[in-house]
Order: sequence, then structure tokens, then C-alpha cells
Amino acid sequence: MSGGDTEILNSERAPEPVGLYPHARRVGNLLFLSGVGPRERGTKKIPGVELDKAGDIISYDIETQCRSVFKNVRYILEDAGSSWENIVDVTVFLTNMKQDFEVYNRIYAEYFAENRPCRTTVEISSLPTPIAIELKVIATIDKP
Repeated sequence: MSGGDTEILNSERAPEPVGLYPHARRVGNLLFLSGVGPRERGTKKIPGVELDKAGDIISYDIETQCRSVFKNVRYILEDAGSSWENIVDVTVFLTNMKQDFEVYNRIYAEYFAENRPCRTTVEISSLPTPIAIELKVIATIDKP
């Protein structure tokens, strides 16, 4: 613990961060997740993405990426002592709103059929790795 009632938390199942930040930070009874993408732990593989030799995207499957992102979010929540049902706010970053929103929104509705957190969806020009979606999540967590 550092900084009073805060704690830095990392998952052994979610992909390693691509920069100097933790998977999550608990402040009181809130859990703030860093941006979560679809990569797989221990590899640079991105489910649903085909890259050329220069590392540029040739093609991608937004449904595969969405499901992988949601799986990674779940890993971080569970490993931090929270749960999917405790999510209260989601910010979604898409690199192609026009092309991907409909599929993403359909899959989102599957995963959030019971729990309906606040949500903001924004289009951005790119993300730090060659991905099409990233989630920023806030959840509640029971204090230890």
C-alpha cells in the first residue's frame, strides 16, 4: 500500500502493460482499471488481428477483439478481488466508430445484460498497439 488508502494491483492472467502503469489501482472501495486491450498475456499476439511485416494492420475482426478485451477486463477485476457485476463505469475507445460500433454494441449488450454500468464510447485515431478497441473501467471493490 502507498498513499493512504490505495493499493496497486496487477493480474497474472491479463496481458502485461505496454507502459509504466498497473492493471488497476484501488482507492477506498473503488477500483480503477488502466486501459485494457485484447492482447494475450506472454505474447504480442492480438486476437483477431492480422499484421504485415512492418506491424501495420492488414485486417481485424472487431468481434474477436471485443470478446478478448472483455475477458481481460474480467481477469483484472477478479484478480483484484472485484467482479464483472461491480463495474459502474466503462469508457470505450474505438478506432473506427462507423465500421465497428454496431458489432461492438451487440457484443457489449451480451456481456452487460444484467449489469448496466454508465458508458461512454469515443472514436480515436489510434491506440498504442495495433488494436481497434480498448476499455477503461471503474468498479467497486470490497475493502480488505
